[in-house]
Amino acid sequence: MSLAFHSNKESLYLQVYDHYKNLIMENRLPAGSRMPSLRQCAAELKLSRTTIENAYLQLAADGYIIARAQSGYYVTDIASQDPVSPVSRHPSFPPVKYDFASNGVDHESFRFDLWQRYLKSALRQSERLLSYGEPQGEADLRQVLADYIRQRRNVNCSADDIVIGAGVQSLLNILCPLIRHKKTVSFPNASFVQGSTIFADYDFDVRYRNKNCDVIYVSPAHMTKWGEIMPVSRRMELVHHAAEKGSLIIEDDYENEFVYFQRPTPSLFNLAGGHGVVYIGSFSRLLLPSIRLSFMVLPPSLSEKYAAVAERYSQTASKVEQIALCQFIRDGHLTSQTKKLKKLYAQKLKELKTVVQNMFGENCTIQTGAAGTSLALTVPYTRTGLELKKEARMNGLSILILEENADTITLLLSCSSIATDEFVPSCRLLKNILN
Repeated sequence: MSLAFHSNKESLYLQVYDHYKNLIMENRLPAGSRMPSLRQCAAELKLSRTTIENAYLQLAADGYIIARAQSGYYVTDIASQDPVSPVSRHPSFPPVKYDFASNGVDHESFRFDLWQRYLKSALRQSERLLSYGEPQGEADLRQVLADYIRQRRNVNCSADDIVIGAGVQSLLNILCPLIRHKKTVSFPNASFVQGSTIFADYDFDVRYRNKNCDVIYVSPAHMTKWGEIMPVSRRMELVHHAAEKGSLIIEDDYENEFVYFQRPTPSLFNLAGGHGVVYIGSFSRLLLPSIRLSFMVLPPSLSEKYAAVAERYSQTASKVEQIALCQFIRDGHLTSQTKKLKKLYAQKLKELKTVVQNMFGENCTIQTGAAGTSLALTVPYTRTGLELKKEARMNGLSILILEENADTITLLLSCSSIATDEFVPSCRLLKNILN
């Protein structure tokens, strides 16, 4: 297969995605045909297996291909559907009424009026807004964050060690050039496409569940999508192993605020004494997904390297939102918001689990962890996941499929975007669709 993919253009996995999407829509890969294996495709296109896997995952998410257990990926019949318009690839879908797939926030969980006051206050600082934001992030926000994570997570650092950005991807784009000498990176699984894509674009060899890699990316409070947490013993083992091997740990502390059923565990950064660990935090789950503010804490060696090149980068996060968040935290609202959400989601998840158990009875298996806002539901099912997703969407139900087997399917049900009084009707609708 003679194809040219250019790393200096759009992401490689998107080029592979577009290549196969065109083949499918032009019927050069007909419905039902088997896609090349990941290994075969990587060899033919002379690209990394991770790049191919990310492209396949995106193709599957958009309905072009479907995964079959122990068999591989197969082309769907999407090309045979009426091409009514480029926007309406899936015709006549009604609005989503029940959203089990979203990582959004509960509508009642956030005080929009309060946040608007802080935004208006930030906008009144006209002199400050006449200049570009500091490349590393606003100094006063970085100091507030240093105090906040020291109190909440025992992450001891200075404001100079913190870098602010608009989301985790933008931070990884800063981090990867600082660690170019490292060649391999490990992720817990293939689901974090946004992270693995950045590393693949910087020519890292991306692997999964391999603690002997040069870089180990982990989310200790989000080991599984249904909220299992890495125990302290495994954290200590990982820190010691990484120190012996000279590996760098990237600790994405996603959803650490939503630990309900056990005491919060110490951060890897704390256990490592601030050496050999990059700590990443975000506010999308505590505030709103649309507030794109994340931060990373660099260990001393990388902090010095970053300081030497910091002026080469532009700040990607909104200066107005940084100013607003700084005062929001100073006034104690982030702490009270965390307490409020922790109580809200713990109760919602407990109620959702009860409804699911009552609705599906002994024919289901439910998995929950000590944190998070989701549960995993495994039920008997013999049709394809693509059929299930289409039927669900036609009925106004959005679902996320974790795993398909010959006679069962596992769904991830999030409680965050569905009101408590909608649990019963939404679960009843899901049960009717599954039967």
